[in-house]
Amino acid sequence: MDKYDVIKGPLRTEKSVSDGEKTNSYHFEVDLKANKIQIKNAIEGIFAVKVNSVRTLIKKSKKRRVKFIKGKTKELKKAIVALKEGHTIDFGY
Repeated sequence: MDKYDVIKGPLRTEKSVSDGEKTNSYHFEVDLKANKIQIKNAIEGIFAVKVNSVRTLIKKSKKRRVKFIKGKTKELKKAIVALKEGHTIDFGY
């Protein structure tokens, strides 16, 4: 798997922005089949930083309904990447 296929993009939520400021960790949406080693290598290759640890979780889809149309939310895998001291990623927000 290519490093650009592993990382789909950063997650921009209130919690992810505050984690970046406080604990130097960043949240990314990643491919469902990617493991922690692939995620670590992709982050180090794309952003030229050193990764301290990687935590992952899978957010399951939920059933939703809007008026009479039934559907469900998307299932995604989220990676919380903690960087070593002195390294940062600037997303511009």
